[in-house]
Amino acid sequence: MNQVLREEKKFLISIAEFRSTGAKLEKVLRQDSHNGVHGYMIRSLYFDTPYDTDFFEKMAGVELRRKIRLRCYDPKHDYAMLEMKQKQGARQLKRSLRVSREDACRLIEGDYERLLRYQEPFAAEIYGLMKARAYIPRTIVQYNRKAFVARENRIRVTFDNRIVSTESNFDLFSERLNMNPVLDPYDVVLEVKYNGFLLNYIQSLLNCIDKSELSVSKYVLARQNAYQTHL
Repeated sequence: MNQVLREEKKFLISIAEFRSTGAKLEKVLRQDSHNGVHGYMIRSLYFDTPYDTDFFEKMAGVELRRKIRLRCYDPKHDYAMLEMKQKQGARQLKRSLRVSREDACRLIEGDYERLLRYQEPFAAEIYGLMKARAYIPRTIVQYNRKAFVARENRIRVTFDNRIVSTESNFDLFSERLNMNPVLDPYDVVLEVKYNGFLLNYIQSLLNCIDKSELSVSKYVLARQNAYQTHL
């Protein structure tokens, strides 16, 4: 199991700012090993309660809250990451457990008992939570990410664009999902993730961006779109 505790800040920027800032970051930070030429794909299936408790707690700004998701990076992979993100003041605690493709599909179908096969205490914890609150699949969000890493202080700077979602098909491993745009295709979500403090030279590079801080997640943006569509 992986565990990360860090601060996260999110900003909405233009694709032009992404390109210019990304070119500068390439000179001082290490690129994520998965980047390739154009970055890499991330696809996440989010769970929520039948009453959308996590969604509405986020909208209300509840201090202690969580998100539960299954994440994959390629529909052909034979595994997924089961993750829970918990907001703790200014910090985010993210815990991840690698599960098999078969177990991921069973979780999507509501068979939470599959988690009891794993020895990690986190598996039992998330099993109890999903069972007690009757978590169900709510949306799949997919986007392209380009990431940069600083070895010091576990800093990650990521740029996410081409953000799309669906609430009509929860097949995480499908190669033919019918997705709808979440943001304008010329918008990019910049995320800055760090442990404790942000190094000055990185802060200086980011200060030149005309950015608007985002208070909502890509999950919330996708669910808001769906709610507006149903109205």
